[in-house]
Amino acid sequence: MQETKRQEWVNWSGSLRFTPDLTAEPENEDELAELVRRAAEEGRTVRPVGVGHSSTPLVKTDDILVSLEKITGLVSHDTEGQEATLKAGTMLHDAGRALHEVGLALRNYGDVDLQTLGGVVGTGTHGTGIKLGSFSNTVIGARMISAAGDVVEIGEDDLDLLRAARVSLGTLGFFTELTLRLAPAFKLHRREWCVHVEDCLANLDRLIEENRNFDFYWHPRRDEAQLRTLNPPGQDPEDLFRELPSPEGVRKDYEGWSFEVIPQPRGTKFDEMEYMLPFEAFRDCFQEIRQRIKERHRQYVGWRVLCRTVVADDGFLSPFYGRDTMTIACLQNNTLPHREYFEDLEPILRSYGAGRTGPRSTRSRPKT
Repeated sequence: MQETKRQEWVNWSGSLRFTPDLTAEPENEDELAELVRRAAEEGRTVRPVGVGHSSTPLVKTDDILVSLEKITGLVSHDTEGQEATLKAGTMLHDAGRALHEVGLALRNYGDVDLQTLGGVVGTGTHGTGIKLGSFSNTVIGARMISAAGDVVEIGEDDLDLLRAARVSLGTLGFFTELTLRLAPAFKLHRREWCVHVEDCLANLDRLIEENRNFDFYWHPRRDEAQLRTLNPPGQDPEDLFRELPSPEGVRKDYEGWSFEVIPQPRGTKFDEMEYMLPFEAFRDCFQEIRQRIKERHRQYVGWRVLCRTVVADDGFLSPFYGRDTMTIACLQNNTLPHREYFEDLEPILRSYGAGRTGPRSTRSRPKT
């Protein structure tokens, strides 16, 4: 096991920096368990860390920081049963390729695939699609190292523990293996183009309901929405697309395997603040956010605002617990100041119930 003393750790965007007393990289589950047991005996704390894509200080510690980047790979799979077990330090892009080789696929991705599997499950990371849940919602089993250094097996026979482990933020221990509910390997057609944001909002319900994956970026300086849709080849809602007035032509139009076309390469780094809204509150909240940015921040915003959908789930700490959700994410180029911008918008988002969960939405949507 590699151990490094007093080495500064920096997250992906560069906005979070701290120096743990020790950074450890165990090579297997036994080494991790021994590390945790030793820390418990010495009264020390340990924090798991992935690749640091998050902008939050969740991993910050003055004590022991533990990376699972060496605990990786596909453990087992059941192609017919559509499930597989992977080690928790496996990067998403590696998981996608390994699963594809055995005829399987993750059901969804976010914008990028550079995070670890344990990281996206533990933090409630998500993509978009009103019939699709977060990464944690696909977890049907896990192995963990508890705070005492013991191996704990979690399965669907103990549903409460499983629901607690999903989006557990590292509080229950370290994931070492995760068993996921998957899909047969599948292809998608990706299309991106721009419309005026009012045209996007006027057709929002249809865009959400008639596409497997839909989200949009609002570009404050042009007041345009960059629409992004992904559908099985041949199943695009062409009538809807023709009805949308477009000031610009299609930017992307291609198809491929899901793990190749959902996540996209990301050159520019950014900081992000994202809030989860009750589905029915989205329009009013977005319009207020839009107005505030145009009045106070548009000249300084070097990035954009991302809006996505996520289906309700039942993870105890999930931000999607009990309700279908729309998210608003404010992104800022990491070379530009973001704190004042985010702090000005946060009260607006919270005033619409962002960050609170509630009863399952009763709005009408297609059966899954």
